[in-house]
Formats: sequence, structure tokens, C-alpha cells
Amino acid sequence: MPDFVREALDARGLLQAYEARPPYQRNDYLLWINKVKRDDTKRKHLEQMLAELRAGDVYMGMAWKR
Repeated sequence: MPDFVREALDARGLLQAYEARPPYQRNDYLLWINKVKRDDTKRKHLEQMLAELRAGDVYMGMAWKR
């Protein structure tokens, strides 16, 4: 996990919510954030992931239940 992602999760108190997601979701989020080249797009993807973790019932813009 890139440092900037871990720092954002820690700062928002969402690391536990991230770790509670299934491995495929954690991997998808990291790939989705890191595959883009522009920093502003990375930040946008990161913010979406954080918002979805905070909500708890969303994954990649879709409804999700544990």
C-alpha cells in the first residue's frame, strides 16, 4: 500500500474499515488509485474510496452489503 493511501486512511480513521473489506476490494481500490498518472486523478480516486469506506455500504459506486 502506498504511503499516501495509508496516511489518508489513518488520518480519517478508516484503516479498520479498509482492512474489513474483502481482499479483492482492497486490491481493486489500490490498483484503481495507482494506475492513473495524474496526481489530481489519484486524489479524486482516493477521496472516493475514503467516502465509500466511511459510508460502509458502497463499493466502486455500487451498493454493497457485507
